[in-house]
Amino acid sequence: MHLYKYEKIWLIFGTGVLALFLLIVGIGAFAMGHEPPSDDETIDPQKVRETPPFDNPGLKQIGDQEYELVIVAQAFAFQPSDIEIPKGAKVHFIVTSPDVVHGLAVAQTNVNMMVTPGHINRITHTFKDAGEYLMVCNEYCGTGHQFMGTRIEVVE
Repeated sequence: MHLYKYEKIWLIFGTGVLALFLLIVGIGAFAMGHEPPSDDETIDPQKVRETPPFDNPGLKQIGDQEYELVIVAQAFAFQPSDIEIPKGAKVHFIVTSPDVVHGLAVAQTNVNMMVTPGHINRITHTFKDAGEYLMVCNEYCGTGHQFMGTRIEVVE
């Protein structure tokens, strides 16, 4: 089979771009530790309010500059509603929903997950900069979806 000059150039270029893409994804996944939020654990969505730690959602300190933030995403609200976190804190988000599929995204961070009823989602983020971060639902969850948001205040 004979390949013309321009076919060879495009074939080499396409293969090179594909190899570069796979290299970047591999470095991000393995060397930098980027991973999708997990939802391996499940609970009964009817009993979210009775199941620890979701029976008492909020921010709890678990170590030096390390916190656990338990969130329940429910009809048009996140519980707890307003959250204050110290600057430089490593926060482990633990999230579930008792009713419908919700999303949870924190603007200006890599925190972004789909919250499905009965699944426990976990993701970790370190807040290095002080300021106000908006946390919103980014999955349509019903007629009041546009009101589903809260703020995270990172203080010195």
